[in-house]
Amino acid sequence: MTMVDARDDPSRLERSRSATDMLAGRAAEFAAARRTGGEPMRARPARPTTGVAVLACMDARLDVHALLGLGEGDAHVLRNAGGVVTDDMIRSLAVSQHELGTTEIILLRHTQCGMVTITDEGFRNKLLERTGSRPDWPVHAFDDLEASVRLSISLLRSNPFLAATTSVRGFIYDVASGALREVSA
Repeated sequence: MTMVDARDDPSRLERSRSATDMLAGRAAEFAAARRTGGEPMRARPARPTTGVAVLACMDARLDVHALLGLGEGDAHVLRNAGGVVTDDMIRSLAVSQHELGTTEIILLRHTQCGMVTITDEGFRNKLLERTGSRPDWPVHAFDDLEASVRLSISLLRSNPFLAATTSVRGFIYDVASGALREVSA
């Protein structure tokens, strides 16, 4: 997929606003239905009912809630490109555990991940070409999906800020078949 810069294609910016407007409209409908629906408005707890935090890839083909059968309030779902363990994910997981009571972590990756098709250096060079600046942050690209899941499991299990963790398990979702396969640590 070719990335298009909004400066090269001004209509892209307009399409983006239109999509955002559509989604904001859906949010308004959601709120209205909640106010007028059969369920009374009540404070919803921030603590996930399952005690689970999910770290998943941001890929749009991966519907974490549908795949895991999660409802509102069931789990914390954290997402980033590749579903990789970063300092910010550690920060969020630590808050999830120490402030909101989660004790289990599920890593959720998927086949055909775009992070396998790039390299840190190559992506940084691409950004330098397109923006004139080179980021100083790691991209966290990987070339072996299973090895990356195993590394992430190890990083989470050994992190001192996540000592409340009772379980860290990693899975790969097959985007073609819909099957979920556990990766052994």
